[in-house]
Amino acid sequence: MSVESTLARHGGTPVITKAFPPYKSLGEEEIQAANRVLRSGVLSAFLGSRGPGFYGGPEVQALEREAADRFGVKRVVAVNSWTSGLVAAMGAIGLEPGDEVIVTPWTMVATATAILQWNAIPVFADIDPQTFNIDPDAVEAAVTHRTRAIAAVDIFGQSANLFALREIADRYNLKIVTDTAQAPGAMYNGIPAGTMADIGGFSLNYHKHIHCGEGGLLVTNDDCLADRLQLIRNHGEAVINSNSPQDLSNILGHNFRLGEIEAAIAREQLHKLSGLVASRQLAASRLTNALSRLPGIIPPFVPEGSTHVYYVYGMTLDLDELCFDRAWILDALSAEGVTGLFAGYQNIHLNPLFIQRIAYGTSGFPWIGLKSGDSKVSYAPGLCPVAEKLHQHTFLGLNLCAHAFTNDEIDHVIAAFEKVWFYLEGGRQSL
Repeated sequence: MSVESTLARHGGTPVITKAFPPYKSLGEEEIQAANRVLRSGVLSAFLGSRGPGFYGGPEVQALEREAADRFGVKRVVAVNSWTSGLVAAMGAIGLEPGDEVIVTPWTMVATATAILQWNAIPVFADIDPQTFNIDPDAVEAAVTHRTRAIAAVDIFGQSANLFALREIADRYNLKIVTDTAQAPGAMYNGIPAGTMADIGGFSLNYHKHIHCGEGGLLVTNDDCLADRLQLIRNHGEAVINSNSPQDLSNILGHNFRLGEIEAAIAREQLHKLSGLVASRQLAASRLTNALSRLPGIIPPFVPEGSTHVYYVYGMTLDLDELCFDRAWILDALSAEGVTGLFAGYQNIHLNPLFIQRIAYGTSGFPWIGLKSGDSKVSYAPGLCPVAEKLHQHTFLGLNLCAHAFTNDEIDHVIAAFEKVWFYLEGGRQSL
């Protein structure tokens, strides 16, 4: 496409002159599903007591069956948010106060605070510079006698290295929980992402590939863990007769129940998953074909045997080759109309909650005051150098789930990059 050469930040005309329409995967099918529930008069059928109602209504149970079939797992437990799902998963694996769970710094903070919910302690391990997922070598280096689990996040749309993580987990007798919020439909060596862990699962939040507003799906092949997830979801302490500590541990009075309208919508979204993923992959392919020709851009890396569903199109900038810093590049691209598409990522180990080790009250619990001795885990700059360098200097991501992205819109994004890079090339040659 023909584009004026003068940068918009220097007074030229922007490549993109109007905002792209927001992503909208809802259609007539979801409207009919919601109306079906409304006409039934049953918005929730959960009861916090023994009996069939303990497991939810017909839409919730149908969603669980259909998701189990779609992802090839024995059991699915639907919850009212993926944050609830993470809390339930950490409780179901039997965390004790003072236990440590190794987790990535590149995730939504709920992945780590779900660990704190059970008075256990997050331990952050650095990320792989190519996939941005947790680095198995860093995980193994972080294992101590307190470690009980690994929380692996399938960031941006592709699976973490579960084969390597499973080998570590088996060697040290650890559980694995995967947070596949951003990667439903991705494959890892022919296996659906999120299904190789002891417990995995997906977000149904409004800006994910498939959604019902808020919700989550927990997946497992372990019947015992599935039963515990169901108990934690729905006031399980009200229905347990046993006095066994193993049966009662972490079964607290939560209400993580998904409503019938949300479940009905999620069922329709689940049916659309393959098509929605394919549209993201097509957009990413067009971007990679064009941007890989520009010097100083490293497109997303996808390991052999895996697929990527591109919740975020994550790139790395080679600043030595570009001779311009990321802030200048972001400003130039924003002026060309790419603003609003950028995806940054926080290093949550530098969140004040962790830096100051303040969670419950003001005395530093659970890091301080444990019967087994105070925790030595601390959080500070330099803990995860790969993640910190990427966040501060070299990572550049595009929110592919923010818009539907027609081919023409992707071509405009490409044209904006090419225009800025034409200027960068002139700047490099003048040095």
